[in-house]
Amino acid sequence: MEFIDLKEQFRRYRADIDARMAAVLEHGHFIMGPEIGDLEKQLADYTGVKCAITVASGTDSLEIALRAQGIGPGDEVITVPFTWISSAEAILLVGARPVFVDISPIDFNMDGAKLEAAITPRTRAIMPVSLFGQMPDFEAINRIASAHGLPVLEDGAQSFGATQNGRKSCAVSTIGSTSFFPAKPLGCYGDGGALFTDDDELAAKMKAIRTHGGIKRHHHTLVGMNGRFDTLQAAVLLAKLPHFADEVLARGRIGARYSELLQDVCETPQVRPGNTHVYAQYTIRVADRDRLGEQLKAAGIPTAVYYPKCLHEQPVFADLGYKWGDFPESEKASREVISLPMHPFLSEADQERVVAAVRAAVKS
Repeated sequence: MEFIDLKEQFRRYRADIDARMAAVLEHGHFIMGPEIGDLEKQLADYTGVKCAITVASGTDSLEIALRAQGIGPGDEVITVPFTWISSAEAILLVGARPVFVDISPIDFNMDGAKLEAAITPRTRAIMPVSLFGQMPDFEAINRIASAHGLPVLEDGAQSFGATQNGRKSCAVSTIGSTSFFPAKPLGCYGDGGALFTDDDELAAKMKAIRTHGGIKRHHHTLVGMNGRFDTLQAAVLLAKLPHFADEVLARGRIGARYSELLQDVCETPQVRPGNTHVYAQYTIRVADRDRLGEQLKAAGIPTAVYYPKCLHEQPVFADLGYKWGDFPESEKASREVISLPMHPFLSEADQERVVAAVRAAVKS
């Protein structure tokens, strides 16, 4: 059984993928070829924003977004400690200081009720993470940010395709960011990412930063980076994108079925009112997570843990001065979560096999 079945996806879309990649090999524009512009237009149309900018990775997208807003040494950016390291790493990369806010146990995302207390005169931005495939309470986050004149950057690496009150992830904040890492809901065959905004000035800056700080060749207005998305990877996404809406529906259906079948034996994901969930990971909570993982492995069922440690526990962030106990909900989640096989092609038979194994393990 596959944890994420990228091979089955390739088999289904192979003709389209092969044709798109062959076209790139024929025209030979491997860097910023015409597929880049085509994909960016389709991504903007899909999310409903004015501008989509493809970049080399989801991590690069966060750094570019921060740089475009002039964030640097002496500044603070608020995010969460229960996430992949990129969220806070990008803040350090621009010289700013990550400030952590605990998560809500409802959805593993930033607790809006705790946000205002973390804002200081040095706060320059708020970076909520849409973890596991659904968005946090952006109504509360955006309201607090607006009251303090702060931009909001959504780290939507795991939530592309999700909605909140009818608005898509990456289209509800000053800047939206996502990742096209292969295992993401919309993944390419390497690293990749994108940025989304309705702000023309920010869009122009982000486009410049991804290409060594300049739009026009040999004219550099900003300190930039080599953050371009490969044309071949854009071709892969152009082949996958027409199927994406159906995959999102399948993810929602499979996730809801998991929850229906498991709700009496473990803590299943809660979907916030007004949200849809793309289940980049289907994540449950159990008291003895490691024991469950070992028993499922013995039954031939793969699992994964996102994330076994919070960021304030990582040595690289020791200088921030946080200690165990500062973020109890994040710490508790990090010791209880485990993710089950999840992808749009998961059969009912395989899902029932997973459910039976979980039920047997939890009740043993």
